[in-house]
Amino acid sequence: MGRKRGTRRARRILPTQRDILRDVMLTVGKYGAWMTLRELARPTRYGETSISAQLRHLRKAKCGGFMLEKRGRKPEVVSSEEHFVVWEYRLTPRLVLRRIATRRRARSRRRRRQ
Repeated sequence: MGRKRGTRRARRILPTQRDILRDVMLTVGKYGAWMTLRELARPTRYGETSISAQLRHLRKAKCGGFMLEKRGRKPEVVSSEEHFVVWEYRLTPRLVLRRIATRRRARSRRRRRQ
């Protein structure tokens, strides 16, 4: 059974779907904008259901612990063809969790040095 060479290196170089969505959402969030799943699907070329799942993952502490806000889009913004609620999302970093993670990293570095 052969070992696949170069797979680790490729994973490090290529950003994951979650990384791309995080970067897009944080960039848009700097301007206070909200995005729907359809609006995220256009530039990233990922499916809406996949984007929804990745946004849920970004809320988890091990995936960044971001705060994901969700609200219904106003009817005047939604096209007349859509007769259902369209949800829009905004991703913001949680500063408290970042501080905790930073402290943990500092502790583990101190332990390694000792």
